[in-house]
Amino acid sequence: MLVLEDFTPGRVFPLADYAVTRDAVVEFAAEFDPQPFHLDEAAGAASMLGGLSASGWHVAGIMMRMICDAYLLNSTSQGSSSVDHIDWKRPVKPGDVLSGSSTVLTSRVSTKKPFLGLVTLRTELQNQTGETTAVCEHLLYCLTRQAHEEGTIA
Repeated sequence: MLVLEDFTPGRVFPLADYAVTRDAVVEFAAEFDPQPFHLDEAAGAASMLGGLSASGWHVAGIMMRMICDAYLLNSTSQGSSSVDHIDWKRPVKPGDVLSGSSTVLTSRVSTKKPFLGLVTLRTELQNQTGETTAVCEHLLYCLTRQAHEEGTIA
């Protein structure tokens, strides 16, 4: 299990590839972001997106899945209280294969809860041609090694 001490500034966690399908783009959009350019090829082509494109919120969800698979589910994660920013740099379209990485920017012990660490990460996604599609800076709370070994939570 990854603990605070494993999240050293500069450490990079590679994210596994994720293939974006048309069905997933339309299904997500139909439920959560039913703007025409996320639902219909013609509407997408007529928009500034240049074709049917995934909702930014869908891309954020894909990013979260990639983060979970890369390191989060093998950590002492206690959740998060913020995303400092997310930038959608270019449209994600059906057929795109996303890859990327999360880089630790900062890591420190909480002054209020010394069993807890605060880690700031920057996650970047690229499509199959290497173009950046999304960038996010986000906070992660995780247990210190001592707290994990002692079973301290709360």
